[in-house]
Amino acid sequence: MRIGDLAEKSGLSTDTLRYYEKIGLLPKPPRDGGGRRVYDETVLRWIDFLARLKSTGMGIKNRLRYADLRTKGAASLTERRKMLESHRVKMSDDLARLTEMLTVLDEKIELYKRMEAGEAVDPAFENCARTEHGAQTCSKGKTDERSTETRAGNSAPPQS
Repeated sequence: MRIGDLAEKSGLSTDTLRYYEKIGLLPKPPRDGGGRRVYDETVLRWIDFLARLKSTGMGIKNRLRYADLRTKGAASLTERRKMLESHRVKMSDDLARLTEMLTVLDEKIELYKRMEAGEAVDPAFENCARTEHGAQTCSKGKTDERSTETRAGNSAPPQS
């Protein structure tokens, strides 16, 4: 398939495909008698995988490293596996942080709904939004002692 066909099937522009080829994310395809790139269908799976890595937050530098390792075939399997395992740990940490932040947002939304409905809300609850990742959660006006200390600038946990 030619570059225009690949662009249509992959959802990437021809300029992006040429750029990816230039920097090494895509292997250089063979060319036909007229000098036009000729891609086989397998490149679509590779492009899809690269897009998935990008959507998980893997930066261009690491995707380039992975692409380079891929060109080494079986000799780089262990390094590629370790690279993906490391990225998976980062994704898991990101997911935990985002899940925690969703809870904070849900609590804030619920607070605003209660306030809009005319419910008297303890003003201290309005300040609650801190969790392990820089936010503090509160339940109906009560703050967690550790979070209060952290908010006051003391990063050490309170003494028991």
